[in-house]
Amino acid sequence: MTNPASTKFAVITEKFIAEVHERKISELKDDQVLVKVNACNLCTSEYGVWNGARLGKQPLPMAFGHEYSGKIIEMGSDVKGFEIGDTIGVGYDWCGECEYCEAGKTSQCPHRGIMNIASDDGYYGNFGCGQYVVKTYRALCKMNPAIDPSEAAFVEPAGTVVEGLRKLRVKKGETLVVIGAGTMGILNALIAREMGCRVILTEMMPKKIQTAKEYGFEVVDVSKADPVEMVKALTDDQGVDAVVVAVGATSANNQALEMIKQIDGKILLFAAGYPAPEMNIDSNTIHYRKMELLGTFSADIDDFQYAADLISDKKIDVSKLVEEKFPLEDIQAAFEAATVPGAYRVSVVFE
Repeated sequence: MTNPASTKFAVITEKFIAEVHERKISELKDDQVLVKVNACNLCTSEYGVWNGARLGKQPLPMAFGHEYSGKIIEMGSDVKGFEIGDTIGVGYDWCGECEYCEAGKTSQCPHRGIMNIASDDGYYGNFGCGQYVVKTYRALCKMNPAIDPSEAAFVEPAGTVVEGLRKLRVKKGETLVVIGAGTMGILNALIAREMGCRVILTEMMPKKIQTAKEYGFEVVDVSKADPVEMVKALTDDQGVDAVVVAVGATSANNQALEMIKQIDGKILLFAAGYPAPEMNIDSNTIHYRKMELLGTFSADIDDFQYAADLISDKKIDVSKLVEEKFPLEDIQAAFEAATVPGAYRVSVVFE
């Protein structure tokens, strides 16, 4: 079978406008593969560009798509560890040669893909929301081919969760609060539970509360009760070992400060917000309470592979996080669905 010469792909061209464009598929370099995309999920950052919230940070036209899965249909001569026909999930590019890559800190590689550098034909982005995409093999993770493609596309966001929880150093038997039961909050809760933690979720939206309960989590409905008081009641007034703040809000940051235990409590700031949220705390409080405030962003290849294994082995179930599926030609409708309050991941699927 002859591989295609061109690919159709989704592009954000201006605020509230997403279109389908077509371009020639570039010739593979020795360390690259050609992936036939099976599904690409729309990330919060992408519909933040579409609705204008992040337009100042991302130039246009944006050929988006970084949460996707697919199948390898062609390989360069230097590709190792993969075969044509392999089902894959995707992390981030890395060179494999710099000091960061050699230390396993692939997310810090200075040669990884950069979103604000234009391609030769004038597009910004990863081109993942298209029929075919050229990708460096080092960014790929093998997946179970039996997994639904839209679920396999969760490797990237789940990998960032793994990185954060590893940085938080969660231990089996610890109690963790996750503030927010959106896509990333549920992923944090699922993976923390798989790591052996008791997880309490706080949320105010009925739909998300219901989803969290369907997953079997303890849930605090913050529209009906004070979340800090409820967390204390659920922990015999001791507070929790750690809090993951999975929403970008000053109120959530300040709740986290009151939810952790008095000594050695940890807070992971997982989510960004626009405008930037604040946290009201003095350095003496951090000092005397031996508190840890941690930030997380991105992930290393080991985190992505760990996430791929969790999904492939069905140790975590992400099926409830697939909100709706659309074909590529309905990309505008897909974005409209993704921005409905309470929506989980909207997935663009390919035949």
